[in-house]
Amino acid sequence: MRTVTPAGRVPAQGSADVRTTAAGPDPSPAAGRGLALLIVLTGAAGLLASWVITLDKFKLLQDPDYVPGCSMNPVVACGGIMKSEQAAAFGFPNPMLGLAAYAVVCCVGMSLLAGAHLPAWYWLTLNAGAAFGVGFCTWLQFQSLYRINALCLWCCLAWAATIVLFWYVTSHNVRRAHLPAPAWLRTFLDEFTWVLPVLHSGVVGMLILTRWWDFWMS
Repeated sequence: MRTVTPAGRVPAQGSADVRTTAAGPDPSPAAGRGLALLIVLTGAAGLLASWVITLDKFKLLQDPDYVPGCSMNPVVACGGIMKSEQAAAFGFPNPMLGLAAYAVVCCVGMSLLAGAHLPAWYWLTLNAGAAFGVGFCTWLQFQSLYRINALCLWCCLAWAATIVLFWYVTSHNVRRAHLPAPAWLRTFLDEFTWVLPVLHSGVVGMLILTRWWDFWMS
């Protein structure tokens, strides 16, 4: 059902604005095309990273002396990370989990691009998955920086994709009233969602920079 804004303007179909009815926010509006495309791109980036790491892991299993292409120096050393215990946190290689999770993200994004209207519970489930992903990535970041003492560039790509996905899906749920939040927060997220993933990524970048400051400066 189409609704009229207070100014008498009829919002365009697929608009990112919150649609309201007499009963309150519409529980299943279509996402904006920009958000749908972002979900596809973050899913594709994570899927690419997981695929490359999985291939390198198989090669390491076949040849323990194999050196992955992203092992470029003592700090950026993917091989050391792939051989660590943390690389199989659930009893199997972490990128295999990524292959499944990011494939689902891509499918959700493609469905949205096709015009799918997803119910609130679906968005909240996606948000919960993204929250688990960003939490797991945070644990991996700590392990990488302070326990394994090495970085994997493909892992960094997956981290960045997960961070962006989490904040934009969370923002969407807050603005659609799927998640409770004060009006000022909804207004802020309507204009400045990009600030949150930028700040989050900036903190991770600063931790990486300071962790190996002497190496980067040498």
